[in-house]
Amino acid sequence: MTTAPLDFERCYRAVESRDARFDGWFITAVTTTRIYCRPSCPTPVRPKRQNVRFYPTAAAAQLAGFRACKRCRPDASPGSPEWNVRGDLVGRAMRLIADGIVDREGVAGLAKRLAVSERHLHRLLLSELGAGPLAIARAQRAQTARTLIETTDLPFTDVAFAAGFESIRQFNDTVRDVFALTPTDLRRAGRRRGDIAEGALTLRLPYRPPLDWDGLFEWLRARAVPGVAVARLLDLDADPLSVVEVLSKDRRLSPIVRKRPGLRAPGAVDGTELAIQAILGQQVSLGAARTLTSRLVTTHGDVIKIADPALTHLFPTADRIAGADLSKLGVPATRRATLRALATAVAGGRLSLDPGADRAEVYRQLTALPGIGDWTAGYIVMRALGDPDTFLPSDLGVKKAGARLGLGSNPRAMSETAAAWRPWRTYATHQLWATLVDH
Repeated sequence: MTTAPLDFERCYRAVESRDARFDGWFITAVTTTRIYCRPSCPTPVRPKRQNVRFYPTAAAAQLAGFRACKRCRPDASPGSPEWNVRGDLVGRAMRLIADGIVDREGVAGLAKRLAVSERHLHRLLLSELGAGPLAIARAQRAQTARTLIETTDLPFTDVAFAAGFESIRQFNDTVRDVFALTPTDLRRAGRRRGDIAEGALTLRLPYRPPLDWDGLFEWLRARAVPGVAVARLLDLDADPLSVVEVLSKDRRLSPIVRKRPGLRAPGAVDGTELAIQAILGQQVSLGAARTLTSRLVTTHGDVIKIADPALTHLFPTADRIAGADLSKLGVPATRRATLRALATAVAGGRLSLDPGADRAEVYRQLTALPGIGDWTAGYIVMRALGDPDTFLPSDLGVKKAGARLGLGSNPRAMSETAAAWRPWRTYATHQLWATLVDH
């Protein structure tokens, strides 16, 4: 169900079995009710074949005149993991739309980042996904709005602009069109006791089980920069069962993969911030990297005052780092030169580290900078760009785990072995790192 047109029989079988694994992969629409659902919708009556239509996205179903099911809430399904895997133009466009580029910069901004014309981009998305960039962004705004409506006490004006709508009227019209309810009705119907707490914001985030939450949060917490973050992105769009299916075929990986079937590959809130941290973490321990990053933040980042005392600073921008005096940071001159080279490239627009960037091209650009080798470039592509298929054979932890599992420790040999783990080599890397915690 990736680049090829949706297979009706395969989709219908998933609907008949209410297979939740396919939630987010496609949308089921029923012509008699004009309602669209997720494949696992619990409705007791299965729609007749002649009344069913399948769409690759909620946006396509909405354009065809269908409204979201109030029972299974297809708008709250996890996103398709296909967009994380694909490195083509459509995959990059979908990652950028999910990142809110259309809301911030319009379709023109999206097309510019992808180096194509607006017309070509619209034609490509429409032919493959059944909807253009504006419609896809609209569907995403509607989903964000619903989450904020149901789980916060924010005024609807604040919800509308936080979700990316340009006006209250546009917000009201979209909510009614997509959900057949007004914002007030949505808030009344979706409110649950305990959702709202004074001074706190609680959001319900969709994901595909299983989820190794303890391992995920601990991994993120250990790398969070004091004063800037508590954790980062959670990789909730992942399809863990597909990952386990591929990696378990290697008898040496199978035991550790089945031990942690819900292991995720954490991303990053900001690509430039992650890249700076990766450079500061070269050839030092995790604790030392956090100390160095915290020193950079407190020296060059702006101070903020919010209710959470754990968050005190904004991470310095690429512009600021490029022109900063880094002599007191406590790193060698060559490392400072690397930091400045990367920051200058990002600030000047020559290097993009956003989710829709071409991963192969970014890797090439990074390794062309002084002081950035294969490990640093791979780590940045893995986390900043969310690549699910990056392997780090030269990583000390990967080599240590590989030797322990009988995979060897030679980077070239391990890379050849890892070819069989495509397209989930990032998850294999995390599985290897996870074994170090057990010893």
